[in-house]
Amino acid sequence: MKPWLLQIFTWWNGQTIGTRFHTWRFGKRVGEDERGNVYYQSADGKRRWVIYAGEAEASQIGPGWHGWMHHRVDTPPVDENYKPRDWQKPHVPNQTGTRFAYRPKGSLLNTAERPRVTGDYDAWTP
Repeated sequence: MKPWLLQIFTWWNGQTIGTRFHTWRFGKRVGEDERGNVYYQSADGKRRWVIYAGEAEASQIGPGWHGWMHHRVDTPPVDENYKPRDWQKPHVPNQTGTRFAYRPKGSLLNTAERPRVTGDYDAWTP
């Protein structure tokens, strides 16, 4: 019962009833990524969309699927034999607004002391 209520009253959590109906009627499942997001495209291949596993946050789409979603590549990552290189880092979603967000020294949210000014800076005066 709870998933149906979430689909009726929230748009940011997975999919709405309208999206579910549209996907059922017109969508062709293409694949799923490691986070559980499911990717679809229309029968003619012109429209592509994703049903998020949880909160709808675009930064949860990895680089391979991002290229496919934006029509930069025609082959979805599930149909490729792509292996990441040793120097490539794994995809990390946007951390803004979480406790993992970057907070430099001197930020109001960082308790570390701000570095002292060295005196090599002259303020601009008109």
